[in-house]
Amino acid sequence: MSKVENTRKVRVAIIGCGGIANGKHIPSLLKLDTVELVAFCDIIVERAQAAADAIGNEGIGVYSDYKEMLKDKSIEVVHVCTPNKSHSYITIDALEAGKHVLCEKPMAKTSAEAKLMLEAAKRTGRKLSIGYNNRHRPDSVHLKQICDRGDLGEIYFAKAHAIRRRAVPTWGVFLNEEEQGGGPLIDIGTHALDLTLWLMNNYKVKSVVGNVYHKLGSKKDAANAWGPWDPEKFTVEDSAFGFITMQNGATIVLESSWALNSLEIDEAKSTLCGTEAGADMKDGLRINGEDFGKLYVTKPELGAGGVAFYDGKAESDAAREARLWIDCILNDTDPIVMPEQALVVTEILEAIYESAKTGKAVYFE
Repeated sequence: MSKVENTRKVRVAIIGCGGIANGKHIPSLLKLDTVELVAFCDIIVERAQAAADAIGNEGIGVYSDYKEMLKDKSIEVVHVCTPNKSHSYITIDALEAGKHVLCEKPMAKTSAEAKLMLEAAKRTGRKLSIGYNNRHRPDSVHLKQICDRGDLGEIYFAKAHAIRRRAVPTWGVFLNEEEQGGGPLIDIGTHALDLTLWLMNNYKVKSVVGNVYHKLGSKKDAANAWGPWDPEKFTVEDSAFGFITMQNGATIVLESSWALNSLEIDEAKSTLCGTEAGADMKDGLRINGEDFGKLYVTKPELGAGGVAFYDGKAESDAAREARLWIDCILNDTDPIVMPEQALVVTEILEAIYESAKTGKAVYFE
């Protein structure tokens, strides 16, 4: 039997109307004919009003208090796009109010908060997912299929890359440790780690060793993609590195930086080494191995085209993330990013910070 097309619209609300909401969530949701954006909330109510005005539909709710917004029983789904510090309690309140929740990455500032989110999702029976959109890139999707088919064999060594040379975000609360819980490790390192764990399909951690540095953040008038940062406000690390050992003996090296004297710049990429072949995202997607006694490197063609002078119009990672998230609501299926997986990412990040403070390895039970 063919699948019956679901024509109803899911009523979605946004909490936090800053850069990530306006740059990613709202545009992606507006592309879906299965979605109706019905409410916006921000502690700066003018930002919520601006988001509503940009859409132009009458009757959109505008709030400064998210708890008031959650009283609207017609809202089915909430996207949490606030700073890391508030991810947990806003998500839990939304779940308790009967809403499905897509929370921006990372899952939470701490693993304890992330566990409470997971418990709330299980208790309420609502769906919870985390915004790890890099899983939805064409190279990520293709490599995941290759890994799941077993082409790489046993993946026993990997690198999770999140390296910027000079790209420190100077707006919002990115440099505020209290609000964010950290710097590049929790901001972009989280993407690279999630991508790598997902590709490996390995979430059982044995131990973590980490180092965290604040070496360049104190520089004044520094070169930076978004202009010089204020050293007085730079309260988080500028780079962090982790060595992760999994229970099956596999090793993952996680590298993250906003500012590092390095010409090797990679963000949200993975390198995988298996018993049968390897893969990396350094120069597009590359698969390497040995065949008939000869080494080979192949680069899959991931474009959507095939016609001269036209490369196609591929779906963006953010658009695919939104579409599949709403599909899982309509069809009552599991989301692509399960909260249990995102919890492990948060636990590892927290362990790297803890290891850096104590100078000791952190062991998982």
